[in-house]
Amino acid sequence: MTRDPSRKTSTSGGTTSSDLDASTEELRARVKELEQELESLRAAADEAEAKRVEYLHDLKRLAAEFENYRKRVARDQEALVVRAHERLVKDLLPVLDDLERALVAASEHEEAKLEEGVRLVHRELESVLSREGLAEIDTDGRFDPHVHEALLAQPSDQEEGSVIEVVQKGYKLGDRVLRPARVVVAAAAQEAEG
Repeated sequence: MTRDPSRKTSTSGGTTSSDLDASTEELRARVKELEQELESLRAAADEAEAKRVEYLHDLKRLAAEFENYRKRVARDQEALVVRAHERLVKDLLPVLDDLERALVAASEHEEAKLEEGVRLVHRELESVLSREGLAEIDTDGRFDPHVHEALLAQPSDQEEGSVIEVVQKGYKLGDRVLRPARVVVAAAAQEAEG
């Protein structure tokens, strides 16, 4: 028995078979759309997974390269420090030689030669340290808490806050203070109590 599509058969609830056929076709079309969308999403997910794997590989490679770079820089820095120490020690060897000569002169009680030897050592050492960037901190003028250390404030006729005596010289290496100059600072002169 063939069904006539123009003939409407009623099913329970008042829905005709042509209505069911239309709904079924709509559902099949929607299922097909959803399957295509699902395939598209799976393809996008596969592509995203491939990119994730690629990015992870790139990140691991970059991390390994950075670790190698860090180790190389540490080795280079260590070698640089060794070379700097080597150069400084080499520059200090003549000072050591001069000290030995001064000691020999002292054992022979030649005071003039001893004084000359000590002056020579002092000049040589000062020269080596100066080439390395060492500079004496200026103590002329006003007290500067950034480069001076006040050990004592003493009444004086000089302007209050000025440096009147240097107890120990201070030094800078480049812009950094290695040791502040230890100084005595002028305080206001005390008036005689009467």
